[in-house]
Parts: sequence; C-alpha cells; structure tokens
Amino acid sequence: MNKVAIVVLADTESHESLGRIVNALELAKELQDNNDEVKIVFDGGGTEWIPALEDEEHDVHPLYAAVKDNIHGACRFCAKAFGVFKEIKKTDIELLDEYDQHPSLRNFIVDGYQIITF
Repeated sequence: MNKVAIVVLADTESHESLGRIVNALELAKELQDNNDEVKIVFDGGGTEWIPALEDEEHDVHPLYAAVKDNIHGACRFCAKAFGVFKEIKKTDIELLDEYDQHPSLRNFIVDGYQIITF
C-alpha cells in the first residue's frame, strides 16, 4: 500500500489553477480507489479552494465530495492570509497549525508518505 500526501498550493485565480486542483483530486481518487493511504492538505493559495469546492454548484464539487474523507486539513495561517479562515471554519475541514501555524509536512515524511504538490 502506498502512502501519499497531496499538497494543494494552487490558488483559484486561473484556468491553470483549475487544472491543478482537478489533477490533485483525480490523483486522490485514484489512490483511494486502489486502497492506498492518501491525505490531502490545502496550503498557501490552495486554501481558497475549500469554500469554492464546498459549493455544490461548482463543477468540481462532485470530485471534491468523492475524496473529502481524505482531506487532512488546511493551513491555519494561510487560511487567514488568503481571507478564507471564516469560510473554512464553517466546514468540517480541520485548520492545521502543527508547526508555526502551518501543517507539518515533516510529519508526513517521518510517517513514510510521499509528498506530491499541485
């Protein structure tokens, strides 16, 4: 079994960014469908995706919903910096602050995860 942490850094500002979130979630779904261990972390501008994808009208919402159980959380610091802290607090997505108010990627490395960024 593979152990993969997917880190979403792409913001919501461009068509290219939309492609990156779709690819990140597709990889998560493929891993999930093959019984691999996968955890998704939204960091940096990637925190902006959570409120967008929570909207059931968003084209990518069905894919987001399909892998939502694998979302490890979102960076607390970045959620504040990118202005989506309050919106994320309204969801069941955990705000991560393991290291200086940021998610600890080191913990994934220690636990044997491969880290892939989008």
